[in-house]
Amino acid sequence: MTVAVVLLTTAFVTVVALLAAAGAGKLARMDNASYPTALTRAGTTFVAVITLAAVVAGTLTSLLT
Repeated sequence: MTVAVVLLTTAFVTVVALLAAAGAGKLARMDNASYPTALTRAGTTFVAVITLAAVVAGTLTSLLT
């Protein structure tokens, strides 16, 4: 049961990170940024969401144990 929850949570966080990155890239292109700049912003957003999820998970783990 625990493995299923971990896998579903990981999949959910990945999908949210991809959606946030796509939105950041689209907003960058709408702001007349070049494609490399838009990809950089999208990548930065993706990494930021994944990092935030890892920090929150680590904090919750330390609080709940």
